[in-house]
Amino acid sequence: MKVPRKPFAIYAITRHGLEIAARLAQSLTDADIYVSEKLLSAAREDPRMVNALALKLPMGPALAETFFAYDCHVFIVSIGAVVRMLAPLMRDKKTDPAVICVDDGARFAVCVLSGHVGRGNVFTERVAVALSAQAVVTTASDAIGTLTVDILGRELGWTLDDPDRNVTRGCAAVVNAAPVMFVQETGEPDWWPLDRPLPPGVRYSTSLDDVDPCAFEILLVASDRDFRQTHPRHWGKAVIYRPRSLVVGIGCDKNTPQELVERGVAKAFEANRLSLKSVRTLVTIDKKRGEPAIAALAERHGWPLEFHSADELDAVPGIENPSETVRRYVGTRGVAEPAALLGAGAERLLVPKQVYTEPGAGRSMTVAIARIPFAKRPMEVADV
Repeated sequence: MKVPRKPFAIYAITRHGLEIAARLAQSLTDADIYVSEKLLSAAREDPRMVNALALKLPMGPALAETFFAYDCHVFIVSIGAVVRMLAPLMRDKKTDPAVICVDDGARFAVCVLSGHVGRGNVFTERVAVALSAQAVVTTASDAIGTLTVDILGRELGWTLDDPDRNVTRGCAAVVNAAPVMFVQETGEPDWWPLDRPLPPGVRYSTSLDDVDPCAFEILLVASDRDFRQTHPRHWGKAVIYRPRSLVVGIGCDKNTPQELVERGVAKAFEANRLSLKSVRTLVTIDKKRGEPAIAALAERHGWPLEFHSADELDAVPGIENPSETVRRYVGTRGVAEPAALLGAGAERLLVPKQVYTEPGAGRSMTVAIARIPFAKRPMEVADV
């Protein structure tokens, strides 16, 4: 199981650095402060650093232990020294933590590593504000104020369908103001500020069918669909984002095998060309609270699990396949369909109830899918 990282580690090895670390500690209250053994007593006399930790010099062995234990490391140490110490520890931008260097005069906070994926640029601004220092961010997209392709929509819960496919090409296209089309089929509209025009070179559409992929260097597509077969030319040159836009309603017989439920959901998504990466919530009737297969499905995928009473489900309009048999057993005309609609706040289903079983199982499950009806991005702002 992946061990959660702590937020911040601060390192001070000089007396000036000690005072800077103490100032930072007032703002980064969740930070661990590492101080060279020689200065540890002085540090702990300061009420801002009573819990300072001993740092044995040279720092290399200690950093080998702490590097992947924190989201962000703040060094009040020269950049050259930090780079030499950390170089052997770096893996790749998907896993490396953020690294920030602050000079001994607290004039500059410099983002050294993992500016985007590791949130280093954001952390750098935070450190700079705490010290009244100048933030130094050299990532091109941040420096010129354009889209950050590799982390676009992350604060909204969006994920990249494939972090290794077309992302570097997309970053280059946006930074160089090449023709780029953003196609938004679903998801929150404020992935870019609603009161600002899109950056130079970026156009906007809500439909792949309206876009000629040959006219653009790259397509940035926010979608919960698997369109590789229906739009192969678009798929080939797209960076694909998966907003959390789908809600899965589910029901099953008591003690249905976990594997059967997992395969039933997967089959429904595959048959309807939808991405499991876009699931926001799994919803069912409260009588299924504690049902092992449903709980296991939610845990495996990290999906929040939501329950509703029979009365709440039965009152939902838009049930396409009501069942008197289901009503007799659980008190509502349906489970999967109204659960999906209620969880999504939708008026109609994207995928009506699908029944799935397997030979010899003696059990079955039902699944339905609804799409969250997000507000639309104003076209007069986006289409520039």
